[in-house]
Amino acid sequence: MPIKIPSDLPATKILEHENIFVMNEERASHQDIRPLEIAILNLMPKKVETETQLLRLLGNTPIHVNIDLIQMASHISKNTSAEHLLKFYKTFDDIKDNRYDGLIITGAPVEHMPFEQVDYWSELCQIMHWSLTHVYSTFHICWGAQAGLYYHYGIQKHTLPDKMFGIFEHDVLQPQHPLLRGFNEEYLCPHSRHTAIDEQAVMQCPDLQILTRSPIAGINLVASTNGKHFFATGHHEYDRNTLGDEFQRDYSKGLEIKLPYNYYPGDDCRKTPKFNWRAHANLLFTNWLNFVVYQDTPYDLSSLS
Repeated sequence: MPIKIPSDLPATKILEHENIFVMNEERASHQDIRPLEIAILNLMPKKVETETQLLRLLGNTPIHVNIDLIQMASHISKNTSAEHLLKFYKTFDDIKDNRYDGLIITGAPVEHMPFEQVDYWSELCQIMHWSLTHVYSTFHICWGAQAGLYYHYGIQKHTLPDKMFGIFEHDVLQPQHPLLRGFNEEYLCPHSRHTAIDEQAVMQCPDLQILTRSPIAGINLVASTNGKHFFATGHHEYDRNTLGDEFQRDYSKGLEIKLPYNYYPGDDCRKTPKFNWRAHANLLFTNWLNFVVYQDTPYDLSSLS
């Protein structure tokens, strides 16, 4: 089934070229089904890149999905044009009376700062509080996962001695969990972060369950026991070249940056990286939409409370 997005969104042509089933708004209006309503709170600076990555995964599922792109009203984006944001994005005030089957909260390049010093922290807390009564299931990514764990469970983050940067192997600890249905016992996922969550605090929290973990990168996927919140410390949505682009960006600025771990064949940055996490990334988001959201969300979203 398709994902419904505006026909002139930059991601549309990219996804159509990749044979991802997208549907324009006119055609979608004639579909006699109740699609899933998904909101994406995009905190990343390169919003077009991030929205394309997430829409690619959401559009590669068998479920009809409607998307609302959300930006923070309390923050001015320096890397995405005001025209793009005005045309395709809504603010919390625009959607606060809506109800959604799912919400995705992305990462953000603010991890060196205490949560309370982030300029949009108050607004983000307002959205996370709102999600408890207006969203069936929320998926938090990278810094968004750290922020969610801190807001909902008081779990702190800490600075790493070196950036966790590369493609890391993870072990599946809860193979029967719906989010991991069809997963291999081991899988790969990109990480790009300077901070990590307090793993002891996660393990000691009775309301949280650790689903997967890497011997090097630590905890990756965490679920709340009530199935309402999921936290991913890695970036399953990353494209083949995202880590390479980050490396080249920092290297060209003269910043101290190591090659991404297990990324370039033979650690040769002239070689094309293998896109060897894509299958599990698609499976993860398919499982979230199907087995976590679609199978359990109420038909009438007004019953959420």
